[in-house]
Amino acid sequence: MLETLLATSNDIVPLVLRLTLGIVIFPHGAQKLLGWFGGYGFKGTYGYFTQTAGLPGIIAFLVIIGESFGSVALVLGLLTRFSAISIGLIMLGAALLVHREHGFFMNWFGAQKGEGYEFQVLAIGLAIALAIVGGGAYSLDLAILSSL
Repeated sequence: MLETLLATSNDIVPLVLRLTLGIVIFPHGAQKLLGWFGGYGFKGTYGYFTQTAGLPGIIAFLVIIGESFGSVALVLGLLTRFSAISIGLIMLGAALLVHREHGFFMNWFGAQKGEGYEFQVLAIGLAIALAIVGGGAYSLDLAILSSL
């Protein structure tokens, strides 16, 4: 089972994919967990998710932890498939529950009340690709797999 989860090649493309997704998602996770980049930290985000957005507490917790630690795991190439699927599911939830009502496009010119879901579509695409190919070159997955 562990070998299947870690399986990957030494290709460079997955490295580019996971660094891109991990680096882009990291600030979002850091906002939610640590309050960095203008975020509200764990307590504020958890409260918003459970009280205002109406998410169950376990889902709120998993979103915060998934974006925070999942993005770091992607950068490191650790449990890449699991991390990518987790982030992909978080982005799918965000697209459907928050951004769908605002249409496809992000709010580039401040002309709409919220952001569309185009960002989430890109993140989901990267996540699906990583779930298929694994972490690739310079990943901890590859290093662990080589030592088994």
